[in-house]
Order: sequence, then structure tokens, then C-alpha cells
Amino acid sequence: MAVSLAEIRESHAAAFSAACPTRVVLDHVMSKWGILVLLTLGDGTARWGELRRGIDGISEKMLATTLKTLEGDGLVQRTSYPEVPPRVEYALTALGHDLMLRLGPLMEWIAVHADQMVGTAASD
Repeated sequence: MAVSLAEIRESHAAAFSAACPTRVVLDHVMSKWGILVLLTLGDGTARWGELRRGIDGISEKMLATTLKTLEGDGLVQRTSYPEVPPRVEYALTALGHDLMLRLGPLMEWIAVHADQMVGTAASD
């Protein structure tokens, strides 16, 4: 069941103020690359190359920045293995998995309606 704006304001009054941390979280999670990295990791643990190949168009710099940001937010865990050559894996944390329960349906809705919305916007 969807939560109304009034319910959010009632339970989290500061959520819409300029100084609220929700703005930072929204910026990190809902950025184009942030959501694509999270969705990719929703399929399971991945190495750098797998992420890069799985997210068409992302640059190395943007992938590194996004992973570091999401790791700092506690959504992604980076595990480095002391091997030669070094191996690093990325996975969602428990908090990241909890977020994916909510992002998955949103992404599904977007995938279903994107062509219709972009087509409408282009013809206006």
C-alpha cells in the first residue's frame, strides 16, 4: 500500500526541509548510476569488470565514485581478497537488500512505462 505525502510529513516532519539528510540519500540512491549499480548488485555479488559490463555506458571514474558513495552510505560492501592478482568483490549489505525490496517495484514500473513517457515528452 502506498504511503501518502501527509503520512510521511506526519511521521518524518523534517523529511522535506533543505537540511534533512533525506536529500543526500535521495541524491545517492536515485541518481542514474546509483540505482543501476544497486539493481545490478541485487542479482548478487559482482566484481569490478562484471559491474562495468553489466551497466552499459558507465565510465570507470563514475563506477568508482558511485561504489565509494554507496559503500559510505552502508548500502554496498566491498571485500578485498589478499590474492595475486588482487580480487575485489562488491555486494549489497542488509540495508542495501532492504532498499532493493522497494526499488525493484519502482524500476519495474519505470521499465514498463518509459517508452510511453519518453515518447509523450518527445512529441510535446
